[in-house]
Amino acid sequence: MHEFTPEVEALAAEVLKYSLERLKDDPPLDGPRSAEDLFNEVGNTITAKGLGGHEALAVFTNVLAKACISTDHPRNLAFIPSAPSEYANLFDLVVGASALYGGSWQEGAGAVFAENQAIQWLIDLAGLPATAGGVFVQGGTIGNLSALVVARAEARKKHTPAGRWVIACSAEAHSSIASAANVMDVDILKIPVDSKGKLQGTAVAQAIDTLHSTTNNRVFAVVATSGTTNLGIIDDLKGLGKAAHDRGVWFHVDGAYGLAALCAPSVRADFDGIEMADSFIVDPHKWLFAPYDACALVYRNPEMAKEAHSQHASYLDTLKDDQWSPSDYAINLTRRTRGLPFWFSLAAHGTDAYTEAMEQTLTVAKDAAELVRNHPNLELLCEPELSIVAFTRNGWAAADYQKWSDQLLEDQVGFIPPSSHNGQPILRFAIVNPWTKVSDIQMILDRL
Repeated sequence: MHEFTPEVEALAAEVLKYSLERLKDDPPLDGPRSAEDLFNEVGNTITAKGLGGHEALAVFTNVLAKACISTDHPRNLAFIPSAPSEYANLFDLVVGASALYGGSWQEGAGAVFAENQAIQWLIDLAGLPATAGGVFVQGGTIGNLSALVVARAEARKKHTPAGRWVIACSAEAHSSIASAANVMDVDILKIPVDSKGKLQGTAVAQAIDTLHSTTNNRVFAVVATSGTTNLGIIDDLKGLGKAAHDRGVWFHVDGAYGLAALCAPSVRADFDGIEMADSFIVDPHKWLFAPYDACALVYRNPEMAKEAHSQHASYLDTLKDDQWSPSDYAINLTRRTRGLPFWFSLAAHGTDAYTEAMEQTLTVAKDAAELVRNHPNLELLCEPELSIVAFTRNGWAAADYQKWSDQLLEDQVGFIPPSSHNGQPILRFAIVNPWTKVSDIQMILDRL
């Protein structure tokens, strides 16, 4: 089963060819099919004798892969898609082929060293001190949860509330914050945003003071969002950081999507205050041109994270050697070296190329907003702060948006599922792909 044969070598060449084919311009979007349809076409792929590598690959490339929507298509503007660079995609093959383990320094020193250099670039962009450090985890949900576990552990050293522990955030905070609260069995204090959708430090300060003076509950973390998923709005980071630190509360920034733009000079000032964060996350698989899945989780003081997350057992004692073991800094033990494709692309292209690609997507977003503004049937919801362009279609109900979206995908023009804002249906473009052109946006708008 583990023997390297000419067949395996030939199959490896086929896999590489398939990977390279996907890098060509304007691949198909493809789309979902029912489980019944797929079974009728491929049958049971798990058999006693096996299909053989070539046939199994053919089943995947000819049928199963085509029942998935390509997240890196230039006209996939749904949710927050991805746009991994060619270098990042190809190095993901190397990671898989190298049988690397990324949980400990002892077993993966070279890989961990490289990952840490990629994280250091993010730390430097954010302006955190030399004490900062972090780890790549599966995604923003795990990143946020891991950071909040540390925040509560630190709060427990200072307080023993008679009531409940509480996370303070806005109603626009990512769904993973509510998920983390549920897992941790803590409460959420949702604080109203201002007229521009931003969570302000003054509002948070007042809400925390009121909660602490009128209940036995205690806030242990303030979560700011640096680029909301729906509209791309950046909270008042400076004000929130001050409100949190003045009250001895952990300040966490969820920048899974938006903090990637730290490398773009045109919007860097919008992130002022990030240097006050006790922890933050950013997902390179969203807007830093890495493949799924990679969330960079950064701590101002990683020793606090190590104390909260390090697992102890007789079979792990040999790893407690004062080296940097990524499993000590998040809710994980076994881990893939998921930061390496990001590192390789960053190392190969250089940081200037990342800045140029980021500025390109921001420019396309501005141009897209102008096209929406001048469209006779559309209303721009708000000026894009980052690269999300949200708008409505005059005279349409929710069913009309969905029908249009379904037809757009069926025609292989684009993937733009509807969202909602304040209870009303909207459309939104999440432009994170440097290969998305203004002509792609115009193609979609022509159907509205």
